[in-house]
Amino acid sequence: MSVRENVISPERLEELAINEASVASMLETTHCGHCAEVNGQVVGFAMADMESASIWALFVRPEFEGIGIGARLLDTALEVLWRAGHERVHLSTEPDTRAFRFYIRQGWRHVGFTSSGEAELELLKPRRDPS
Repeated sequence: MSVRENVISPERLEELAINEASVASMLETTHCGHCAEVNGQVVGFAMADMESASIWALFVRPEFEGIGIGARLLDTALEVLWRAGHERVHLSTEPDTRAFRFYIRQGWRHVGFTSSGEAELELLKPRRDPS
């Protein structure tokens, strides 16, 4: 709730049935989550959807932005998805935002828009150099 962009109100979260119980259920079944801590305080988290091969969430507290936490969380979530055998990963985010530009800098490709107008992005699994 403390992010600068892609803010979702508590009412909207409830409409989407996103609450402690549903997130706990996702983490027990279809999603893999990671947290970043600084001095014992959670400052960011990422969740990968193992079934749909997507980054379901990635958020960093505003006061900890710009120091690499988001990139490390993203790399960790991607590694889990690559190890699970996915060759293509996708996500959606609001267009023309810092988050959108972050993903583009990380090598993601803008491939279109969702029905709700979010930018759809994809990333292909890097190929290892055989040499």
